[in-house]
Amino acid sequence: MLTCNCSLKADVSVPTKPGDPVFPKSETTRRRFLKLMIGALSALVAMALAVPFVGTIIGPSFRAKKVKWVKVGDIKSLPLDQPANLKFSYKTEDAYLRETVTHSVWVMKHSSSEIMAFSPVCPHLGCHYDWHPEQKEFICPCHGSVFSIDGKVLGGPAPRPLDTFSGKIEDGILYVQWQEFRVGAPEKIPT
Repeated sequence: MLTCNCSLKADVSVPTKPGDPVFPKSETTRRRFLKLMIGALSALVAMALAVPFVGTIIGPSFRAKKVKWVKVGDIKSLPLDQPANLKFSYKTEDAYLRETVTHSVWVMKHSSSEIMAFSPVCPHLGCHYDWHPEQKEFICPCHGSVFSIDGKVLGGPAPRPLDTFSGKIEDGILYVQWQEFRVGAPEKIPT
């Protein structure tokens, strides 16, 4: 019979509990360190990508919209106490989108220094109304709202008078603070 008096010694830690790995202790700490570093780097990259993404989604709701003065045009040739529809270009910015949009405004010139500027949008449902000189009324063709020359509701379903803009005149040029208002509400609420 053969007997071996060899003793094999390995640098292996014996598991003390079921499920413990059978690796040298130095490997365990190196692997743990690498796992922690990969996890930390992954979290850092995820946060770096999440901040602009979340900012893009919820940022506009916290940003106050600035109301700017917009050049509408020359009012020297406008008739006194008669509404005139003036068209102008307005540059808008929404996040990364920039575009130039043509808008219009109803202007009533009372004197060379006094004007009244109305939004072209009916406060009922957002239709565009027209001036009817023979009746001396603004009439919305969609739902029959009727407004006086000074913007008061004379008839129809409109919940409030015509919306007005703040305006100023510099060197015969009209500037307004263009903004949009919520339709269907009984009070004038900027959107």
